[in-house]
Amino acid sequence: MSGVQAPQRPAAGTRQVQTVGLWRTVRALLRKELLVELRTLESVPAMSLFALSTFVVFHFALNRNSVEGDLGAGILWVTLLFAAILGVNRLFVADADQGGFDAFLLAPVDRSAMMIAKTLTLLAYLAVLELVAVPAFALLLLGPSLGPALPGLLATLALCDLGVALIGTLVAAMAVQTRARDLLGPLLALPLLVPIVIGGARASSPLLVQGHRAVPAARWLLSLGLYDLVFGLIAYALFDFLLED
Repeated sequence: MSGVQAPQRPAAGTRQVQTVGLWRTVRALLRKELLVELRTLESVPAMSLFALSTFVVFHFALNRNSVEGDLGAGILWVTLLFAAILGVNRLFVADADQGGFDAFLLAPVDRSAMMIAKTLTLLAYLAVLELVAVPAFALLLLGPSLGPALPGLLATLALCDLGVALIGTLVAAMAVQTRARDLLGPLLALPLLVPIVIGGARASSPLLVQGHRAVPAARWLLSLGLYDLVFGLIAYALFDFLLED
């Protein structure tokens, strides 16, 4: 019929424009987060100092010259886990205390941009932490040389860091609006992070022995990747509702 207009299709470039807008927002938020951390030094120094102090305590408490294998991997990953919790607890505190959530909700931007920016921020914190913690671990505790194991260890660290960042962002967004956020955050995060610690320790344990293999066990890397994927989808699906509440 001549009087009926055909439904209009969205412009071909609309989706591309939305994607560009999303990543512009992510870049702006990420830049803000990193600048705030550089000015205040609230999270990364505390995380690094905690890890160094823990390695020193283990160095003297174990009363042995060096560790390797399962024991070395366990010490490394448990220390990194608890150091990461310090960063998770502070991830949304400034936004909650200074009205950042309200300002973001009023802005005409994709809300998933905050989740991506916070995840990347926590990834940056973890990367700096490990630049300090891993050499300190090798110097204070590890018996075998770390050099040959470094490529495999870096791959394991990358997968574990992604999982910690995704879970940490999700948990921090849930806990920050509560009165007991400093207690609730670790209580929620630790059970969810245990599989990452187990996978990281099992994958890196063969690398931390004398005459070790050059690569970690593939099944543990695949398990870590699958765990990251699952929680990435969960975080993406729930984050908008957490901001509303």
